[in-house]
Amino acid sequence: MTGLFTSALNRARRAPSCASSPPNPASPRNQGKTLHSRLNYSVLDPMRKHIRLPSILFVFALVFAGNGPAQQQSRNPLGIFESSTDIGATRPGATLYDPATASYHVTGGGADLWGAADQFRFTWLKLSGDASLSASIHFAPNTGDPTAKAILIFRQSLDPGSPYADTAIYADGHITLQFRATAGGKTGDTTSTRHGSTRLRIVRKGDQFTLSAGSESQMEADPTPATVVLHDPVYVGIGVCAHNADHLETATFSNVKLERTPHFASDPH
Repeated sequence: MTGLFTSALNRARRAPSCASSPPNPASPRNQGKTLHSRLNYSVLDPMRKHIRLPSILFVFALVFAGNGPAQQQSRNPLGIFESSTDIGATRPGATLYDPATASYHVTGGGADLWGAADQFRFTWLKLSGDASLSASIHFAPNTGDPTAKAILIFRQSLDPGSPYADTAIYADGHITLQFRATAGGKTGDTTSTRHGSTRLRIVRKGDQFTLSAGSESQMEADPTPATVVLHDPVYVGIGVCAHNADHLETATFSNVKLERTPHFASDPH
């Protein structure tokens, strides 16, 4: 039996193969070839055209090398933000992010961001904990209503009557810290003395919200914070209110910075 098996095996080895396959690396013709050269056969095209494994690996390397955080952010249509929406009954607005200048051109409608409910365009992300949001803000030259508002805002929800705190600059240059402490409640505000400043910041520290205003090189914090209880996660972002239900106004937010503030427990000693 063993002799018959060996004979059959030898005949099978001498039989020609009908299926095409890469050259046998053990054959005399291929003695001495390196692993690199044996890997250089066509792997995708059944007709063995010019697609080779080292080339494919090189393309993969280029693809993955171009997927770092900076490239991913530049491809995000809203930059650092997650989404953009109209709040309340308002004409449809829009947000255009320019990655070349890292600027946001926000167009919004709405009768007001005040009272018991708001109407404006809001571009946002969600986060938890203490943070600050700052930006340089400029209205379009043809802004029609001097009380149109551009804002930096922390907000509990996307409901029109949501509790919130914001730093608002009006088209005429005056700046306020606005806040609504309860859902559907009235809005209060304090006015900054930094009239005409174009660099604004709002800081959240616990339940306290503080306005800062000034220039690119120096900002001054308002001494009177607002107290609003917001439960994490919250919405934070930029917005525009036309202060006219029939109109749209546009403001540009540049050098936008969102900074998360670490929370340190107080020293018991």
